[in-house]
Amino acid sequence: MRVISGKYRSRPLQSMPGMDIRPTSDRLRETLFNVLCAGNPNALVGATFLDLFAGTGAVGIEALSRGAGKVVFVESSAKAAVLIKENLKSLGADDGFWVLRSNVTAGLRKLEGSATAVSVVFLDPPYAGQALYQETLEALSQWSGVTAGTLIVAEHDKRFDPGDAVGTLRRDRKLVQGDAALSFYRKALA
Repeated sequence: MRVISGKYRSRPLQSMPGMDIRPTSDRLRETLFNVLCAGNPNALVGATFLDLFAGTGAVGIEALSRGAGKVVFVESSAKAAVLIKENLKSLGADDGFWVLRSNVTAGLRKLEGSATAVSVVFLDPPYAGQALYQETLEALSQWSGVTAGTLIVAEHDKRFDPGDAVGTLRRDRKLVQGDAALSFYRKALA
């Protein structure tokens, strides 16, 4: 596993042994960031990026590498939170991020009222925890950090559909790659 592009390009990232964490593959991360940057390598510069169920932190680290102004990693596992910090340290990253050890619902409450709207939210719950997709998307649809300009991306198994609409969120794109898929949501205008 490595950083695809940007400041930390080609730098290796560590994972955890076993199946407790399923990191987003390099190929799928590259596809995700090709969509996010859509021909503009500076598209994420200064952006606020929220990496939910962060695992190894690879997705948020990729955003940081590409110039995101602030990345918040939310991860409930103590071991994974330590791994994210170790990966950031190995890159020499010392600012522009916050590793929040918390479940997503409590994490969103802790972030409530922050002055900045989030530009991109990425969520990658355990594939077996399908109910977490609905719960998280519903919480995001009501969270003050999500505006009409926020893009929410859910990684999921291609055989599972998190839905075309959840709360005020509407899916406007779905990409399938291998066994995984990315669903892109935005807040519906009232």
